[in-house]
Amino acid sequence: MAAHPRCSGPVSSRRGFLTAGAVGVGGLSLTDVMRLRAEGGESAMPDTSLIFIWLPGGPPHMETYDMKPDAPLDYRGLFRPIRSNVPGIDVCELLPLHAQCADKFNLIRSVAHQFADHGGGHKRFLTGRDPATPTGFVNDAPAVGSIVAKCRESRKNGLPNYISGTNPGRAGVDVYSFGAAYLGPAYTPFNVPGDPSEENFEVKNLTFSKETGKRLDDRLSLLQGFDSLRRSLDQSGLMEAGDQFNQLAVDMLTSPKAREAFDLAREPEHVRNRYGKHAWGQRALLARRLVEAGASFVTMVMEDPYQSGVERLNQGVYNWDSHAVNCHLFDDAKVRFPIYDQAVTALVEDLHQRGLTEKVMLVVTGEFGRTPRISEQIGSRTQVMQPGRDHWPNAMSMLVSGGGMRTGQVIGSTNDKGEHPVDRPLTPNDLWATVYRHLGINPSQAFPDHSGRPKPILPDGEVITELT
Repeated sequence: MAAHPRCSGPVSSRRGFLTAGAVGVGGLSLTDVMRLRAEGGESAMPDTSLIFIWLPGGPPHMETYDMKPDAPLDYRGLFRPIRSNVPGIDVCELLPLHAQCADKFNLIRSVAHQFADHGGGHKRFLTGRDPATPTGFVNDAPAVGSIVAKCRESRKNGLPNYISGTNPGRAGVDVYSFGAAYLGPAYTPFNVPGDPSEENFEVKNLTFSKETGKRLDDRLSLLQGFDSLRRSLDQSGLMEAGDQFNQLAVDMLTSPKAREAFDLAREPEHVRNRYGKHAWGQRALLARRLVEAGASFVTMVMEDPYQSGVERLNQGVYNWDSHAVNCHLFDDAKVRFPIYDQAVTALVEDLHQRGLTEKVMLVVTGEFGRTPRISEQIGSRTQVMQPGRDHWPNAMSMLVSGGGMRTGQVIGSTNDKGEHPVDRPLTPNDLWATVYRHLGINPSQAFPDHSGRPKPILPDGEVITELT
């Protein structure tokens, strides 16, 4: 897949953790995400969670949630807004299912930051801090999911507290700046790669044979004695940390709750169909199952729509990076938006129908918006002139729901060309302050960085009062 030579979207800078992390019990393995877990004390965290739908590349706010039908044609584009079931909330005509349930979510139209590169945008948005470098995807501060995993490490219910779902080959934490930085690799997400809509989809390393199961107790007893001996010889502390990793891995492997949560076959067929038999839809459904079972922070990536049997457009692009050189903005949207519309609205409605809107908060966003003015360029694959939009961190839109919040609101606004906020300007940190409040985490709490200096979870940011 060809892309703009200077901007091909997020790319992996190192191999994922999927093949690492041997548990040493009956040949079983889990990812290195669980290595180096530190024992945590009991806390009074509420029974709440977050589903974070990540749209890497940057969705176009003026084709989705902040349309400007009265702007000049080279700003407003080809699509028209449609009315929703809430007066004053209009969405793109390609999002009709959004229009039917707008009373169940909020749109924020006034978030902005200063980092226009994908790497800088990912790091700025996902960590709540200005990154040390404006490019690259390796965090120098922990991603929010890692902070949540650290603060909630005492919650032991058979599931990881931090889980992500991605395409195969894009599971490394540095693909999307999901890294834990100075908190350490124990607090990176447990990744679930693959297309959950496929018949043969399975979560690797969560099953074992009957023969292995029969031997499990004996092997554990043997390992316990052997590891005690190794610990007495180990002065670095790494051996003990490895033991914790082994124990957590075994807990997951022997937990019916974990296996059931990941098993989409337990869902009625009509529910799976409502979400859509597509990687995006089934990831959204899996996210709901995981938080319902007790996971604290579940990130699902909706990046490439051209999978699960969807024919790839020559003028389409794998992520939301809709430069004219990458894709025909409007042709790509005609494929991408209906899949997105189905998956996100199914999740919104399902959370409401299952009574999860107090427990679960939902956030759907990318790292920034797109330029208000449309540009044209020769496509790298089509070799013809086509329309697109470039990076624009000065204004972006996002969807939020659940978390006990009032819904059916539009929060903030941009000017008549969608260039910058004019009402209720917000930053990513205001969103995260709101998320931390929902999760019962004090954002002024500090953790030591690599030099030992205490770093507060958030350097700034205020709770968005409209969402309380």
